[in-house]
Amino acid sequence: MTIDDIIEFVGGLDGVLTLRPGPGDGSPEISWGDVFFYHAPDGTLPSAAQPFATIVTKDYPGEVSSRLDRPDAFRVNVAAGREEFVRWTGRTPQDPAGDGDPGAADEVMAHPVYAFAGWLAVVDPGRRTDEALRELLRHAHRLACARHERRRGR
Repeated sequence: MTIDDIIEFVGGLDGVLTLRPGPGDGSPEISWGDVFFYHAPDGTLPSAAQPFATIVTKDYPGEVSSRLDRPDAFRVNVAAGREEFVRWTGRTPQDPAGDGDPGAADEVMAHPVYAFAGWLAVVDPGRRTDEALRELLRHAHRLACARHERRRGR
């Protein structure tokens, strides 16, 4: 899977707003090249919601364990929620991390920083994780839709 494949897939889900920060748009330079997916049926960036998935293309300060400094490396991050987190990792988000390699390619794993919040991650998704990642992204989208509806009082 390429970054463009993921953007096309997630962008095809109902009510998704895709943000791709870059020079001149007022975003911090550190975010340039990354991608943020929000559930925003009206096309407006939600003021009280976080993205339900992101794609990061570089190591961030304090988080270099995914080794995204390699050519063409990227990580897809998914707000999968507690149930999916447990299903994929065998532990709760609050349990200490295992001995896995956060830079391993094409594996569904706990997010190296936001695991406590039920986030999963895949570095350089490929054949092994293609279907799983698509299902996780659909699931995170459904969770974001439900949160949006709750905020609207429905």
